[in-house]
Amino acid sequence: MTLWLCWALVLVAGVALLVTRVRRLGGGGGPNPFSKDVRRPRGPLVTDKEARKRVLKQAFSASRVPDQLDAIVIGSGIGGLATAATLAKAGKRVLVLEQHTKAGGCCHTFKQSGLEFDTGIHYVGWLKEDGFNRFLLDQITEGQLDWAPLDSPFDVVVLEEPSGRREFSMYSGEKAYVQGLKEKFPHEEATIDKYMKMVKEVAKGVPHIIKLKFIPLPVVRLMDKLGLLAFFSPFLRAATQSLADVLNQLHASPDLKTVLSYIFPTYGVPPKNASFSMHSILITHYLHGAFYPQGGSSEIAFHIIPVIQRTGGAVLTRATVESVLLDSAGRACGVSVKKGHDLMNIYAPIVISSAGIFNTYERLLPEKARCLPGIQTQLGMVQHGLSTLCIFICLQGSKSDLGLEAKNHYIYFDTDIDKAMEKYLSLSRDKAVAHIPFFYITSPSAKDPAWENRFPDKSTLIIILPARYEWFEEWQDEPQGKRGSDYEALKDSFIDASMSVLMRIYPQLEGKVENVSAGSPLSNRFFLAAPRGELYGVDHDLSRLQPHVIAAMRAQSPIPNLYLTGQDVLTCGFFGALYGAILCSSSILQRNLYQDVLRLRSQVLAAVPKKMN
Repeated sequence: MTLWLCWALVLVAGVALLVTRVRRLGGGGGPNPFSKDVRRPRGPLVTDKEARKRVLKQAFSASRVPDQLDAIVIGSGIGGLATAATLAKAGKRVLVLEQHTKAGGCCHTFKQSGLEFDTGIHYVGWLKEDGFNRFLLDQITEGQLDWAPLDSPFDVVVLEEPSGRREFSMYSGEKAYVQGLKEKFPHEEATIDKYMKMVKEVAKGVPHIIKLKFIPLPVVRLMDKLGLLAFFSPFLRAATQSLADVLNQLHASPDLKTVLSYIFPTYGVPPKNASFSMHSILITHYLHGAFYPQGGSSEIAFHIIPVIQRTGGAVLTRATVESVLLDSAGRACGVSVKKGHDLMNIYAPIVISSAGIFNTYERLLPEKARCLPGIQTQLGMVQHGLSTLCIFICLQGSKSDLGLEAKNHYIYFDTDIDKAMEKYLSLSRDKAVAHIPFFYITSPSAKDPAWENRFPDKSTLIIILPARYEWFEEWQDEPQGKRGSDYEALKDSFIDASMSVLMRIYPQLEGKVENVSAGSPLSNRFFLAAPRGELYGVDHDLSRLQPHVIAAMRAQSPIPNLYLTGQDVLTCGFFGALYGAILCSSSILQRNLYQDVLRLRSQVLAAVPKKMN
């Protein structure tokens, strides 16, 4: 009785504190950036190079730094840009600083042999016209982004084995998705139903991880110690279960386990160490189809930046932030930017880092601040995520000529994914190339309806595969593009292995390849400022999804006036980073912006005349 009374008191206290804090955030805080619907008729796709350059490539100079800044954002990925745009919509003057030559982070594109490639946005889910996520993005981009649906099936899982090739299609829409699985596994229909029921139940609890960010940490720690968090939340309960364990408990066959686990590369953790909650988010994310930004992923930054500029802010490139400045009281008060051989200090009352927890805490903070207990505690909770190697292929011929489709292929060679990954990552770089466990193959040109007008009779493919940073580490201090013949030979070995697999899947491409290049984990480090080549920030394994870790990774850092945004605040991926931006903006503005967006969306939907029967 005493224990239950203790639990009840803790729960009541926690709920009371949560309600108090949410009320404080929801009302009486800063201005509401989502007070009105700002969507406007979508304009034509802007393809003029100079017009795009004026938005995406504004190089840093002292004269371009706005006066009287309200905030400085480090990094121009979706987390940084969305935070800056949200604050701008609240009337704030924000400066975004990007170390690369082009704004966008993982949303930027680059040219290879005259053709365009994306760097991180390969496809996105949860973007139906009437959905919350689409509405939120439309408010940040003023409705200017056009999202094109992928084909159905949007993903194809290929098991490439000595006995032959088998393909499994993932269709858009829950009914078609499940039916497609059952047609391939007619003797495991009950297992599939149980799996989908668990996935949907767990995914419903996603709001719980957002609420954890608002409950005072001491209350969270006590509730976690008493088991209350897992007791009340199916998401938090499943967060500590591995995907492999769940599939074993369901007694799924080896083939079905592989197919149900296929999407793990989108968050970078193999089934043995993957949280079932993280996996459930991704399954539900694409359950109703996938989308791609028409005009390419750089359209995202291109339509967010004007929102930031409208209130006097700016997004400047070639601006490498060397350090976060702290005042005598230890509060963030600005940044130091490298300009040639000199450093320029820029001051603002708020500093926001979209550079990731490792860059922010280990590189940008002054050495004295790095040793603070709060900083060291958070760093001790996380580790670097998986690195990747990307291969970019230029092709002669249109989408129809080459038989390319708006879908993705995941190629596996062993139904024991964990064993294959462990073996591969344990090998030396010279031996690993013969044991690559999976390939992700996608065609940006086939997914973009605007491609044909921009690049007629040309197409592109991207192949992504896992890679250890350590295989390339010896060249990390060499200049980009000048790392020598041994480095290029290593990349070429991965290219050759990848092209061999590609031609088995797409034999019609023989003789159509015009150019092939590869980006190693060092390329990710150089262009995306990923410390060890990781695309998804901190590793999203079982330890990262522990309730007390989820709660500890907050937008407000242990340094006063220094905030974090992006993937490391909530979860990885495009929407994980976007939601991290909303959490960050909520903390700064002292408002519950999720409630503000929900309220605005309800008002807009209520104003739409109902269809007559």
